[in-house]
Amino acid sequence: MSDSLERLYRAVIAARTLDPAASRTAKLFQRGPEKMAKKLAEEAIEVVIDAVGGRQDAVIRESADLLYNLTVLWAQAGISPQDIWDEMDRREQAQGIAEKLPKSKAAGGRGPVPVAPRHKAIVAPVLPRRVGG
Repeated sequence: MSDSLERLYRAVIAARTLDPAASRTAKLFQRGPEKMAKKLAEEAIEVVIDAVGGRQDAVIRESADLLYNLTVLWAQAGISPQDIWDEMDRREQAQGIAEKLPKSKAAGGRGPVPVAPRHKAIVAPVLPRRVGG
């Protein structure tokens, strides 16, 4: 998975200087971080709507769009996928890979949040893929 995102990131970096008339990525860079953030939010909402509606194939397609737009925003902000993997590793060391760290007041959060003790992971059932959708 991380290899696919690395390839996507490199492609986004390469495309940002192309002609905006010929490249969606270059056009997003030309329009700036506000437009990038708006596109990212739109895709996130589409993923949520499709997930709530049980449209698995649509969730997959929209998730790919979400990751593309997130990668564009990372590139604009000077953040590489490796920066994200490093943060994931840090969190895994502190809480476990499937836990979100509480936000600190110094980081703009509301202060420490009580954290439940670590238990064995609960594995969610694998649902059958919907055909048609």
